[in-house]
Amino acid sequence: MLKIGITGQEGFLGKHLYNHLGLNPDLFERINFERTFFQNQTRLDNFVKQCDVIVHLAAMNRHDDPNVIYNTNVELVESLLRSLKRTKSIAHVIFSSSSQEGNNSLYGASKLKGREMLTKWANESGGKFTGLIIPNVFGPFGKPFYNSVVATFAHQIVIGESPKIVKDAELRLIYVQELVKVIIEQIIAPNYDANHLVEHTALVKVSEILEILNGFKNDYLKKGTIPKLNDNFELNLFNTFRSYIDLETFFPVKYMAHQDERGSFVEIIRLNGGGQVSFSTTQPGVTRGNHFHTRKIERFSVIKGKALIKLRKIGSNEVLSFELSGDKPSYIDMPIWYSHNIKNIGDDVLYTNFWINEFYNAEDTDTYFDEV
Repeated sequence: MLKIGITGQEGFLGKHLYNHLGLNPDLFERINFERTFFQNQTRLDNFVKQCDVIVHLAAMNRHDDPNVIYNTNVELVESLLRSLKRTKSIAHVIFSSSSQEGNNSLYGASKLKGREMLTKWANESGGKFTGLIIPNVFGPFGKPFYNSVVATFAHQIVIGESPKIVKDAELRLIYVQELVKVIIEQIIAPNYDANHLVEHTALVKVSEILEILNGFKNDYLKKGTIPKLNDNFELNLFNTFRSYIDLETFFPVKYMAHQDERGSFVEIIRLNGGGQVSFSTTQPGVTRGNHFHTRKIERFSVIKGKALIKLRKIGSNEVLSFELSGDKPSYIDMPIWYSHNIKNIGDDVLYTNFWINEFYNAEDTDTYFDEV
C-alpha cells in the first residue's frame, strides 16, 4: 500500500485527487495535509516522513499583485524542499506545473521556477521527481473567478447573470477527473519525467463553452430536460454545470400530474440523450441506495407513497434531507460525488422511477457504496 500526501489537499484539484484515491483503500493510504503545515516545521516534517508519494498542488492562482503570486508559490516549493532535505525523504514528488510556464506571467514563471528547483533537487540528491505541465483544468466544484472560466460562467448562469467574454480565445482543456487519472498513473507506475507534458482532451473557444452552458440553462434549468450530450467533453461540462446549482433551493422540482376517473398520468422525463429508466417498489421502513457515482446522471422520481431522500457530499458531514410524496409527484437529481439513499417513510408501498444517463454495465457500474 502506497502512502500518498497531497499539499493543497483542500483545493480544487486536491479534493478531487483525495476523493479518487479513497476509492481504492487497498492500494492507497491518504496522509492528511493541512495548509498550516507550511508554517510549522515539525508538522511539515512529520507529514513528509510518512509519505511514499507527495503530490505538490499547493499554490496561489490569483492575486491583485502578481508578485505575491510568484513569491508565494516559490516559497511553498522552497518549504517543501527544506523538509525533504531535513527528513532525508525518499518520497516520489509529483509537481503540478502549468502550460502557462511560457506566457510571460508571474504565475507561469513561479510554476517554471518551482519545477526547476525540484528538478535540481532530484538531480543532486538522487530523488524521485515528476513534473507535470498541465493545461487548463475544469470540473465540478471549481471556484468561480479563480479556477477556470468554465467555473465562472457556470456559476453566473445558474444564479441568473449573463457572462461576458473578454477575449474569445481557444482553450486547451482537461477535465479534472481525467487529470486525476494521469496523476494516479504516475503514482502507480511513475516515469520520473521532470518535463511531462499532460495532453489536453478538448480544444474549444470561450464562446463555444458559453453557448453550450446557455443550452444547459434552457434545457435543464428551465425545462427539466436532460440535454443531448454529444461526447465526453459535453458530459463533463454538464456535470460541472450541475455542481453550481443550489440543491436546497432548486429541488424538489414539482411534476405536472394529469388526473381523471382512470387515475393519474405523470410525464417523468424527456430524454434528449437517451439513457435508462427503471421503476421500483419499496416496502415501508426500507432504505435503498447508500452509494455515490463519479460520472452518472441519475434522477429519483417519487410517484406514489412517501419518501425521505438524503444526500451527503463525499468528504462532508452535512446531510441534506428532502421529503417527497406521491400526492405531489416530484423528483431529485443525484449530483456526482454525493452519497444518496431513499427510504419509505409511509405506511404504504413506495413507487419510485429511476432514470440514469447510461445503460447498466456490470463491469463498470460507477457505483461506490458509502453510508449517507
